Amino acid sequence: MSPATRLASTRATSDVSNPPPGAQEPAGHPDGVRATARIRAAHNGRVTTLPQLRSDGPFHLRRLRSDGNAATVGIIGAMSAPLGGDRLSLDITAEDRAELEVTTAAATLALRGPTTAPATYDVRLSVAEHAILRWLPQPLISAAGSNLRQSYTVELDATAQLVLREEQLLGRADEEPGHLVSRILVRRAGRTLLDQHTAYGSPEPGWDGPAVLNGNRAVGQLLLVGPGLDARPEPVLLREHSKGGCALLAPLAEGPALLATAVAPTSSVLRQLLDEAHAHALGRQRGWSGA
Repeated sequence: MSPATRLASTRATSDVSNPPPGAQEPAGHPDGVRATARIRAAHNGRVTTLPQLRSDGPFHLRRLRSDGNAATVGIIGAMSAPLGGDRLSLDITAEDRAELEVTTAAATLALRGPTTAPATYDVRLSVAEHAILRWLPQPLISAAGSNLRQSYTVELDATAQLVLREEQLLGRADEEPGHLVSRILVRRAGRTLLDQHTAYGSPEPGWDGPAVLNGNRAVGQLLLVGPGLDARPEPVLLREHSKGGCALLAPLAEGPALLATAVAPTSSVLRQLLDEAHAHALGRQRGWSGA
């Protein structure tokens, strides 16, 4: 049974964004929620412990049972969030030799708030030497009328290992999505590994066109980073001729890292594509321990 299934089926919350360096941070709304939850994992010489597990606002953190020496944390939503004007953040640190997995109880639902100002959801991940961090949340749903800026800021030491999965569903059944802007910034040993910006929904031009989503409503990525990954495998296109979405698995120039990017008509198909990309990557990286 997956960690997400073991959690209570309470609606999860989350979502905030880091502005680019030098940019002014959004002011939010006086009625919006401001919250920062923190997770710190450490290795005591035998197993991974959680010396800091601080819930805040909509984030209720709970340690879950896990196999081996790793620690697993589930995030349960304590209120509806993010709404317009909210400023939410998660700070997650895996110290030397720690092994940590973080998941969410359910999908995160971005909704219209009391203001048209964007909500922000900033996830900051820090992974130290010989540590492993797996960030495996349920999808983010951009509901009609919502306005969300989401960001991931990741700092990796040279021997750190990372598995990061991001899934976004643009709109609920038979509705248009809100406005969703996302950034992923990953640095490894002080050098930029990935800096990617995406934007979907009105007023973004061409976001649903044939050169971007081509009518699909689910989009996601899977990032694998760490020693032991082959930095120069050939890119692989999964389900190239399928009408049910496709995924591209390719190395990053500043690796060792592999990035899978997928689009699909539904969230379930998207998850299948990312799982296929993960299995394909591990099939040719059998010595890698971040799986």
